[in-house]
Amino acid sequence: MTQPLPYEGIRVVEFTHMVMGPTCGMVLADLGAEVIKVEPVAGDNTRHLLGSGAGFFPLFNRNKKSIALDLQRPEGREAALRLVATADIVSENFKPGTMKKLGLDYTALSRLNPRLIYISHKGFLPGPYDHRTALDEVVQMMGGLAYMTGRLGDPLRAGTSVNDIMGGMFGAIGAMAALAQREKTGVGQEVQSALFENNVFLVAQHMMQFAVTGKPAAPMPGRISAWAVYDVFTVKDGEQIFLAAVSDSQWAVFCDAFGFDDLKADARLKTNNDRVQAREWLIPVLRASLADRSASELSAIFEKNGLPFAPITRPEALFDDPHLKATGGLAPLHLPDGRETSVPLLPLTLDGQRPGVRLQPPVVGEHTRELLAQVGYTKGDIAQLEASGAVRAPADPA
Repeated sequence: MTQPLPYEGIRVVEFTHMVMGPTCGMVLADLGAEVIKVEPVAGDNTRHLLGSGAGFFPLFNRNKKSIALDLQRPEGREAALRLVATADIVSENFKPGTMKKLGLDYTALSRLNPRLIYISHKGFLPGPYDHRTALDEVVQMMGGLAYMTGRLGDPLRAGTSVNDIMGGMFGAIGAMAALAQREKTGVGQEVQSALFENNVFLVAQHMMQFAVTGKPAAPMPGRISAWAVYDVFTVKDGEQIFLAAVSDSQWAVFCDAFGFDDLKADARLKTNNDRVQAREWLIPVLRASLADRSASELSAIFEKNGLPFAPITRPEALFDDPHLKATGGLAPLHLPDGRETSVPLLPLTLDGQRPGVRLQPPVVGEHTRELLAQVGYTKGDIAQLEASGAVRAPADPA
């Protein structure tokens, strides 16, 4: 970025792990905030996840600093409190009651720092469910998303951590709103974001479909589509491609592009709603007509005619996506084991530029000494804290 980022000068202290809380901090960090990740002296357990969690730490903890504190010890809590006294925002996503036991809840910290904005990421907003332990999959099941994603009788979670990520994003949006409010009032406030309520927001369109039509929404694989041509087609050599024509004008272009003059002239297919009613016989006709064409041929025809299409792409193939590479949507990233990769950036531009990676994902306690010195600890104090195990910093290079 050639211009200052919008949240430069804002300090965030986060007590977070896994995905939801770290996403909030990542958004604020990408937008310029100084985000300080408070980790246990053994390091955030997220660093060591396997399988689908293996990429969590490097993705959601870029552009952050790390300080490693033992919050079970008075010396560790004291260091945390000194940091909080300098912060604009505190963010946490631990189970209810954890931060209060540590004396790091909003009530305690707002007395220390009345301008503090405190973001609490939880499973549920306060209410009858708030004592439950929530996971992304839990709220997808109870919040209607798994029902809508799977086939009837086969609820299926979405293929990414949608509620964790969006819940963290809403936490960041709440923090931004609270910062704007603080400009007017001079005082901070508590912001709460929750997985369940986020999931309900995601399925609100299906709730409102019922409110408008009086008919329950069918799971997406078995739904009555709003569009006549809006499907995955299996074509030559078993390749698959998504093709769509979602308006009367697009239908006419589609028919012209493939020489379907008979379908274009068919009175039963005059409007989109007519074609939706005819899908039972129309889609098999289209599948048979397109089956001997390759996905690349279909892509070229659809692109030439401005029609919606998409090849079915696996996530790992996106590292080589020509659009992402040409537009700077991927930035270099150092993995904790020293390997190099690239990482998707926030899906936005500021004055035509993508906010990038300024700090690589930190090693455990990488900035402990620097941050402790900033809040008044001497070199001797820091050495004593390290020797006692209350804090952790990387070994000095040889």
